[in-house]
Amino acid sequence: MDPSIAPASRAAAVTPNDTAIVGARALYIGTAGDVAIAPRRDMDPVIFKSVPAGTILPVHAAIVALTGTTASNIIALF
Repeated sequence: MDPSIAPASRAAAVTPNDTAIVGARALYIGTAGDVAIAPRRDMDPVIFKSVPAGTILPVHAAIVALTGTTASNIIALF
């Protein structure tokens, strides 16, 4: 299967941080709130507002920024 469309095979808890590289293919949001994601480390974060609990955001997340993130229990999917 093409790895770019294959389901995630690993997961890890995410602690939002303005500089730490996550490199996730998608994020699971456990507790509702805003999620600030930089799709590449050389880009400013984009804030996804009011993401409901239980959502899987199918976006590449190089960084899950602390500034702007109010959601919690975030899991990175690789």
